[in-house]
Amino acid sequence: MTLYFAIKYLHVLGAIVILGTGTGIAFFMLMAHRSRDTALIAHTAGIVVIADMLFTLTAVLLQPVTGFALMMLSSTSFSEPWIILSLGLYAVAGLFWVPVIFMQIEMRDLARKANAQDHPLPLRYSVLFRRWFLFGIPGFGSIMAILWLMIAKP
Repeated sequence: MTLYFAIKYLHVLGAIVILGTGTGIAFFMLMAHRSRDTALIAHTAGIVVIADMLFTLTAVLLQPVTGFALMMLSSTSFSEPWIILSLGLYAVAGLFWVPVIFMQIEMRDLARKANAQDHPLPLRYSVLFRRWFLFGIPGFGSIMAILWLMIAKP
């Protein structure tokens, strides 16, 4: 195995982790939210925050490192249109993902508080959930487009 293919493996693995964790988080948060069960939402949101920090953040930080290494090893230029577009989409994904982290933390805390006080979820939780869901569309969509660009290199 060459260095190039080892790094490419790590790069593809990072993309899988970002997409897989993002899909899993979205599914489990949506299912917990639909239950309206404050204990379930609090528990799920707590796990989601951990998963995002442990898996997504790690992959998000390693993707540019492995991508840059692949560019250097393959003599690919930063001026390639698909590279420029990929980097732009990566920035878009980050602009939507970073606020989502804070939304998840606040939703978790609101659900924990509501559960501890045996109260329904506050309106703020619903506002955050809608925003969280809407931010996921361009954030996740950008990652999907980057994956296509990585494969097709148009």
